[in-house]
Amino acid sequence: MAILEVKDLAISFDQYTKGLRREQLRTIRNLDLAINEGEIVAVIGSSGSGKSLLAHAILGILPKNAKVSGTIRYAGEVLTPARQAALRGKEIALIPQSVNFLDPLMRVGEQVRTSVRNQTNAAQAQKDIFKRYHLRPEVEKLYPFQLSGGMARRMLVSMAMVSGAKVIIADEPTPGLDPLVMKEALCCFRELADDGCAVMLITHDLESALQIADRIAVFYAGTTVEVAPVENFVGTGDALRHPYTKALWTALPQNQFSPIAGTQPQPNTFISGCCFSPRCGLATSACRQEQPEMRELRGGMVRCIHAS
Repeated sequence: MAILEVKDLAISFDQYTKGLRREQLRTIRNLDLAINEGEIVAVIGSSGSGKSLLAHAILGILPKNAKVSGTIRYAGEVLTPARQAALRGKEIALIPQSVNFLDPLMRVGEQVRTSVRNQTNAAQAQKDIFKRYHLRPEVEKLYPFQLSGGMARRMLVSMAMVSGAKVIIADEPTPGLDPLVMKEALCCFRELADDGCAVMLITHDLESALQIADRIAVFYAGTTVEVAPVENFVGTGDALRHPYTKALWTALPQNQFSPIAGTQPQPNTFISGCCFSPRCGLATSACRQEQPEMRELRGGMVRCIHAS
């Protein structure tokens, strides 16, 4: 059974436009995802596809003007706001995209020590994780503003690693890291999964994700369009199911390096049918009438009536 399950998630925001007219900005619709213990699911998609919003929805840290529908379950139970608050930072940990999540008034060593949950010697755990990520001992006395961008990211990864969480959500954890440290961080995620932890890796870097992930979830315009095993990302992408996933794969330089025309629709754009249909060469009138349901196909999941 999945330790974390997201079903039919939709998120919108109340906002005011010219003339103080109130309208809803819908950013996520019909988003589905499940993660099992002991696996890494990499969430791939362009900016604005809903990756970070999903992470914030799971943790219950969306702004107050957000409206959320659908269900999020952890260990089989619905994540209510009270349960999210109780689990946040303990059983569900976030490695945020922004280094602004660090406390600017607390020395970084102390911040890591306060994140230690399942070890009796927090000071030793902090020293060990600093050594692992090539952070010198004197760094623990520094404040966040004294860190370089790469050091700050290593700090965020360190805090999640010592938390003992059962689910780790890593939101773009590798930008700014040199290749050696990036490889080390990715290996740590794999080790955590092998020890039974569930890892959601949010990233733009499909190539890096394929090195450690078990499955790839592809987001487009706030919707899950495909969830595929990493083994499907080979050759010319014939094993993949959704046209957008195939386009991402063939756009890589080592493949055909072939872009597709058009852009992802903006959140305030109304689309009655498949959100990818305006850019899809397979689109028919049926695609524009209603959004396809997510369905199982060849060991994966896909949201496309043409997939076979």
